[in-house]
Amino acid sequence: MAKEFSRTQRIADQIQKELAVLIQLEIKDPRLGMVTVSSVDVSRDLAYANIYVTFLGKEDQVSNDEQVAVLNKAAGFLRSMLAKRLTARTTPQLRFFFDESIQRGQYLSKLIDDAVSKDRNHHDKGVEEE
Repeated sequence: MAKEFSRTQRIADQIQKELAVLIQLEIKDPRLGMVTVSSVDVSRDLAYANIYVTFLGKEDQVSNDEQVAVLNKAAGFLRSMLAKRLTARTTPQLRFFFDESIQRGQYLSKLIDDAVSKDRNHHDKGVEEE
């Protein structure tokens, strides 16, 4: 019987939970707003963890890049705090990236809503002319 979750996936889930708390409580940088850890990918050898984050509030590219830079600068501190909370023998190096999937989803949803609205208006005009 195969395991439902691989070891790397279980570690990634634990890192995601712990980092969400650590970033909120331990990082005091005023440039950093509300951070959501959307996903974590851990390498098979557990050497690296890619952490994908989103930010609440400002949604411009410059602000996002600055906040990701703040998190990458604090990666060593967060890794040491994470090592105290995890039961794993090693703690992966943390690399933070902005997760664009949320903004992309909102953009696509807006396009769909606009298309449906135009189609509805076009259909309503066709019914009125009959």
